[in-house]
Amino acid sequence: MAKGEFRLCEVVLDDTIGRSTPDVEHERAVAIFDLIEENRFEPLGHVGGPYRLNISLVDSKLVFSITTEEGGGVATHILSLTPFRRIVKDYFMICESYYEAIRSSTPSRIEAIDMGRRGIHNEGSQTLKDRLAGKIEVDFDTARRLFTLVCVLYWRG
Repeated sequence: MAKGEFRLCEVVLDDTIGRSTPDVEHERAVAIFDLIEENRFEPLGHVGGPYRLNISLVDSKLVFSITTEEGGGVATHILSLTPFRRIVKDYFMICESYYEAIRSSTPSRIEAIDMGRRGIHNEGSQTLKDRLAGKIEVDFDTARRLFTLVCVLYWRG
């Protein structure tokens, strides 16, 4: 791979994350696949990747350990999960409403709940993008995919 590629080539959830039900594990795998398929990930001050991202939890903090594809150290960033707790809680509540609505509501009701779900997901994505500012430059779609992984960290199934 050529230098200067500002993208992720691998994302690993560390063993500190813990494992959950098969459904949750499937959601994690899908979130990682989607993230790897398309992303913009630029650790500021580094010449280029592609990069490997190891995500772990240490003392209730989110740890992003970044290396090059070859394994050379790039940076480690530690983010408090506190700014995400309310958003993730709201996101899970609206997801529950959405799945319940799918079983019993009208299409217009389902669509309205889904719009709310996407709005909360966007809020979380922007919060993550803002928290990474000055450390890692990501586009909004990459922030959305990373926020999905943050949500999956909380989801126990």
